[in-house]
Amino acid sequence: MNQVNQKKLLVMAVYAGEIMLKNGAETYRVEDTITRLCQSRNYPYVDAYVTPTGIFVSVDTKGQMEKEMLSSVKRIRSRNINLNKITEVNDFSRKFVEGSMSVEDGMQQLRHIDGLASYPLPLQAFMGGVASAFVALLFGANLLEFISALITSIIVTFSIKKLNEAGFTLFLNNIVGGCLAAFFAILLSYLHPSIDVDKVIIGAIMVMVPGVAMTNAVRDTIMGDLVSGLARGIEALLIAISIAFGVGFVLKAWIILIGGTLI
Repeated sequence: MNQVNQKKLLVMAVYAGEIMLKNGAETYRVEDTITRLCQSRNYPYVDAYVTPTGIFVSVDTKGQMEKEMLSSVKRIRSRNINLNKITEVNDFSRKFVEGSMSVEDGMQQLRHIDGLASYPLPLQAFMGGVASAFVALLFGANLLEFISALITSIIVTFSIKKLNEAGFTLFLNNIVGGCLAAFFAILLSYLHPSIDVDKVIIGAIMVMVPGVAMTNAVRDTIMGDLVSGLARGIEALLIAISIAFGVGFVLKAWIILIGGTLI
């Protein structure tokens, strides 16, 4: 394999890892994918180190010349949750490793995967609302509270998606989401006395709860990736704090404005 092809393979492997990491994959899975892709084309030595914010890869053919060792560093500045893209990259890596696909064809497929459109925003908002409404049912919500949680969560999901597209940070997104959840829950509670603010808020904030981040933090820690596990755990904690701040701010402001009670 000549030097040019070695570089192309390394770039392709890092690109595959970047797609996975940006869409919520665990760090050990990203490292394993990069290693398998490189080793499938005669790299006897591959060392990949991945954190939630960066990818570091070194490869070598174990030759005597210094130029035969290549390294690549990729900074990851944004992360989202798109399990479909992770699945697509996993399928691609298996086909690439087991077959004779060229690096050029591999890059083309990865660009296609990276460009896959997410579900339409109205559908995401509606399904987020449905999920949140059923969570409210688990906490004993009645029909009106179910509908209130559905409406509130649709508004929250739509708003945080739009803010994310506008480039707002994750922390600010969740503060605004928490504020909206509390505000509309309180507003809807005045339409009928049987609507409990707490149950509506609990349901509405479920779309923002960092379940994937917490799960990945535990799995990374179990797999021995202590830095990644700690980083993801702190990320989940910050998200939870931002949601609590947004909800608490609106609740406190409403209590002060109406004289000390919500109901």
